[in-house]
Amino acid sequence: MTWLPADFTHPLRVELSGGHHLRPITGADADMDFPVVMGSRERLWSLFGEAWGWPAPTLTYEANRRDLERHEAEIAAHESFNYVLLDASGTVESGCVYVDPPVKAGADAEICWWVTDDRVGTGLERELDALVPRWIAEDWPFVRPRFIGRDLSWREWLALPDADARTGAGT
Repeated sequence: MTWLPADFTHPLRVELSGGHHLRPITGADADMDFPVVMGSRERLWSLFGEAWGWPAPTLTYEANRRDLERHEAEIAAHESFNYVLLDASGTVESGCVYVDPPVKAGADAEICWWVTDDRVGTGLERELDALVPRWIAEDWPFVRPRFIGRDLSWREWLALPDADARTGAGT
C-alpha cells in the first residue's frame, strides 16, 4: 500500500490566528522542544505513554534531539509528519501535530496533537482543535483519517486490530 500519492507535496506552513503557525519540526528545534515536552511530560505521558512510551521520565536532551532528527528524516521521505506549533516569532513552541500512516486497521492516516500545559483550555488549543480536522480534509489526500484522542480514546485505539502493512486492512 502506498500511503501518499507520489506527487503529494506536504504543507510547509499552516497559519493560525495571532501569528501562530505550524511547520515541519527539525532537529534544530531541540532547544525549544525539550523544555516544553518535559514541562508537560506528565500530561503528555497520560496521553501517549501507553501507546508510544513517550515522553519517558528519563528522556534526555540528546535523545530528544535524535528523535526530532528522525522526525525530520521521516518528513523528507514522506513516511510520517510532525508539525511544531509556534508563535509569530517562531521561537516559542506551544505543541505539536502528528500525521502518521495507519498502525491500526480502518483508517488511511492517524492524526493526533497536543498543546503545552500552559495552553490547555485556551483559545489557541480550541483553535488548533478546530483547525486540524479541517486542514487534514482540505490539504491532505486522506479518505478515512482517524483523529486519535478525539474520534476515539488512545485505549480504544490500542484495542483495534493492527493494519496489514501491505494493504492497510485489518489483520
